[in-house]
Amino acid sequence: MTMAAKLTTCFVSRSFNGLDCKHSRIRFPLLSYRILPASCKMRQRNLSSQHKRQQVKKAAHELSSTDGDSQLNEDKDSELKKVPMDGLPKMNKKITSSDDNKNSIPAEFIGAEEFNGDSLLNEDVDSELKKGPMDGLPNMNKKIISNDDIKNSVPVEFIDAEEFNGVSQLNDDEDSELKKVSVDGLPSLNKKIISSDDIENSIPVKLIDAEGFSPTVQDETKPSAINIDRRGPLSGVELGDLLAMISNSEKNILLLNQARIRALEDVDKILAEKEALQGEINFLEMRLAETDARIKVAAQEKIHVELLEDKLEKLRNELTHRGSTERKELELYENQNMILNDKSLPSHDNSIYSLSEELSSLKAENASLKNDIQSLKTELTDIKNTDGREEVSELSMLKVECKDLRDKVENLQALLDKATKEADQTIIVLQQNQELRKQVDKLEESLEEANVYKLSSEKMQQYNELMQQKIKQLEERLQRSDEEINSYVQLYQESVKEFQDTLNKVKEESKKRALDEPMDDMPWEFWSRLLLIVDGWLLEKKILANDAKQLRDMVWKRDRRICDAYMTCKEKSDNEAVATFMKLTSSSTRPGLYVVHIAAEMAPVAKVGGLGDVVAGLGKALQKKGHLVEIILPKYDCMEYDRVRDLRGLDVVIESYFDGRLFKNKIWIGTVEGLPVYFIEPHHPDKFFWRGQLYGEHDDFKRFSFFSRAVLEFLLQAGKKPDIIHCHDWQTAFVAPLYWDIYVPKGLNSARICFTCHNFEYQGTAPASELASCGLDVHQLNRPDRMQDNSAHDRVNPIKGGVVFSNIVTTVSPTYAQEVRTAEGGQSLHSTLNFHSKKFVGILNGIDTDSWNPATDTFLKVQYSASDIQGKSENKEALRRHLGLSSADNKRPLFGCITRLVPQKGVHLIRHAIYRTLEKGGQFVLLGSSPVPHIQREFEGIANHFQYHDHVRLILKYDESLSHSIYAASDMFIIPSIFEPCGLTQMISMRYGAVPIVRKTGGLNDSVFDVDDDTIPLQFRNGFTFLTPDEQGVNSALERAIELYRNNPESWKQLVQKDMNIDFSWDSSATLYEELYSKSVARARAAIRG
Repeated sequence: MTMAAKLTTCFVSRSFNGLDCKHSRIRFPLLSYRILPASCKMRQRNLSSQHKRQQVKKAAHELSSTDGDSQLNEDKDSELKKVPMDGLPKMNKKITSSDDNKNSIPAEFIGAEEFNGDSLLNEDVDSELKKGPMDGLPNMNKKIISNDDIKNSVPVEFIDAEEFNGVSQLNDDEDSELKKVSVDGLPSLNKKIISSDDIENSIPVKLIDAEGFSPTVQDETKPSAINIDRRGPLSGVELGDLLAMISNSEKNILLLNQARIRALEDVDKILAEKEALQGEINFLEMRLAETDARIKVAAQEKIHVELLEDKLEKLRNELTHRGSTERKELELYENQNMILNDKSLPSHDNSIYSLSEELSSLKAENASLKNDIQSLKTELTDIKNTDGREEVSELSMLKVECKDLRDKVENLQALLDKATKEADQTIIVLQQNQELRKQVDKLEESLEEANVYKLSSEKMQQYNELMQQKIKQLEERLQRSDEEINSYVQLYQESVKEFQDTLNKVKEESKKRALDEPMDDMPWEFWSRLLLIVDGWLLEKKILANDAKQLRDMVWKRDRRICDAYMTCKEKSDNEAVATFMKLTSSSTRPGLYVVHIAAEMAPVAKVGGLGDVVAGLGKALQKKGHLVEIILPKYDCMEYDRVRDLRGLDVVIESYFDGRLFKNKIWIGTVEGLPVYFIEPHHPDKFFWRGQLYGEHDDFKRFSFFSRAVLEFLLQAGKKPDIIHCHDWQTAFVAPLYWDIYVPKGLNSARICFTCHNFEYQGTAPASELASCGLDVHQLNRPDRMQDNSAHDRVNPIKGGVVFSNIVTTVSPTYAQEVRTAEGGQSLHSTLNFHSKKFVGILNGIDTDSWNPATDTFLKVQYSASDIQGKSENKEALRRHLGLSSADNKRPLFGCITRLVPQKGVHLIRHAIYRTLEKGGQFVLLGSSPVPHIQREFEGIANHFQYHDHVRLILKYDESLSHSIYAASDMFIIPSIFEPCGLTQMISMRYGAVPIVRKTGGLNDSVFDVDDDTIPLQFRNGFTFLTPDEQGVNSALERAIELYRNNPESWKQLVQKDMNIDFSWDSSATLYEELYSKSVARARAAIRG
């Protein structure tokens, strides 16, 4: 039929939101997962504030004259009750629009779970629906209802339901019949546009959840808000009936769905029980098969027993002819055997018979059980084909049947246990029969032995006579041997006495030799302490320079006499100790060189980079070779003072020149890992070394030029005559020009200068005028052939000064020495280095193998070695737990990286390696930080991104103990440096069994050789390398390493063990430095003699 307006909507109370408009708000409470149809005809209404009541009264008058049905109560101030909406999910907003719309009435849909059914449908123009809480509602997709000719529009929201299968619709026809459509689920609804050119009015409608709904009709009448068709309005009673029918149908559908769900759950349980029963049946069948096998064995044993009885009968006949004594024993045995047979065999036959009966009953029960299970399968199949209501009715029957099946299974289990016990009894009987058989065998053997004994009794008598004769002969021999032993004992006692006399003589001779030989049983720290004591007495004017020199010579030789003197006066005062030491006189010569290292760092007390490791490692290696080694450092306020032993300040002040005046310096002495160390503390108003950090200050040039001059002043005033002064990097490069220009004329002229540059990127250039502060002549040194910087002529370069004014110039690897002599790698110093190439050499650094030793490393959870690398996997697991990484796959490779995050280290390649490792199924751990702010921020972002990742962890700081753990846990170590003067991490990683992946540059090229490089001898191949500093190069080396790790574990293990056995100690490097020192000193002495 034709309608002025027809609007069909489907509302779902779950996941629904209200429709908003300018004038009023209405809520539609509906059941979850249900659809309510609505079809109505709209009447135009002007909702302006001036004409509301007049139009409502007029409409009421017209409707009351044409229709006598009861109407809803009209109340000017009535408001719909607020309906709680807690717990309903929020829905996406939907947009209702029309070009010509004048009025828009919102509709809100309220869940039925908390609806009490007391809300009334009140129609008052002035009333506004109270807005209920809408917490938790999910947003719905926006939908548009529009029409150019619509004057009033009703916004309707359509939602997507997860399990919607059917739609209940209320078709508006002439009979206004409500058709019910079965609802199995809610399908997703597409966006729909509702519009009509004939709609004149927009009426708010409120639908209420059916649960607990009890519509109430007021006594007073009011115009109906809903017309079903054009013939007449629908009364409030009919509307209530309609809603009640809808709610009842929805309630029934809900109950049906719940019943279907419970039925499916019960079916799942039955299927699970069926599987369990099937497993028990299989187990019973297996037990039955075992019982059959035991019965067969019992039958065979029965036959064997019968054969034994026949043999016994034969044996009895033979024994009748023997002696009376033997006959009695045999009769006794037969009686026992008959008794046992009478007891065992009948019981054995009875047990077998009863066991057979039980097995027959078990088989019958098993067949019955199989039939029951087959019927159960049929019933389950029928259950699946029936509807929900039939399933519910049959579930109880199935449960009863399952219970019966369980009882039967229990009965079968009991029967099987009983059969098993009887089979065990049968086995016991068989064992008894076997014991009887053994007894019979023993009896036969005893009889045979008795016969043999009777025949051989005469022979035994003859044998006894012979034995007595032999015993007499043995006694005579024993007497003669006793006499010989006594003579030997006397000779032994005499030889022991001679040996004791000889031993005493040897001890006396060894004591005499010990006085002239060096003591090797005292640690180097002891001799360093003695040396510091002697130097302290010299500086404090307690002894003369010649006496101090003689005492130093004794310390260098590790003379036992000075050790004994120290021990005797250990508890005495300084004056008594000085008197004791002065009694020692010796003309011994010095065994080695006197080397003084001047540096800004020393591990572990003041360390920033590899320089500190080199100073400590090289110093200890030279000391072990018999040379006297001393270290001089600034006394920083941020040092690790707890790593310095016996630290004390000397009661002496050294004055040094700076900025046109003299400044005092306090001298501190102590030992660090067995090396004697002097600390210079300047008393300067600028507090040069009280800044909280070693480097990075604006006046670093002044700080370290002051320190260099103070060191030389200390050596001069202390009367020291070193053979080698070894200075490191630009911070102490000032020592070389200061030594030759100022202190050689003052008498400090015994030394040769060795300068080592650890990284030519850091040169410490400054305006030439600042060089005058430490007393150097700017005009003489700011020249191209001296300290003038090659890039800026108004600046001076300390590194260049160190190269020009030193006798020996070294860097930290042979490859790096070649690289810095080129324009690309020389940092503008290539021309200077080429000019002085004859004294320039590269020596590869070593590592401190005592500190970096996995077999003794106390930072590790488990110590390990190359011969037993099992502990490496345990350390890997411990690090994963400590950092929160996944341990699900033990074979997943772990990549480590410990570095300063600066451009030199290839930070972009490190970043790429992190992601590439993840792509290839590995784990990555990074330890380090960056002094460059933007690099630090970038890696902080990466660290935050992977903060809770299972396979990546970034620790942006330096942690000594954690570094040891990472070395021990890593399978591979990546070092993609753009340039690397030496590098120590690749050596340490190999020491701990982590295979290095490096770029071929500098010291990396001198220490890591690719496993796939056929030009390298096989015994030297120890890692993976790449040449081009790009992502493709990293990928190639990384993927080859992962492939070998996963596909060839045995080769990987051999590679790890090979790396751990490589000697990266300072011994070989110290030998090269020792040769350089000795040659330089020899040339100097030859020049003096000439």
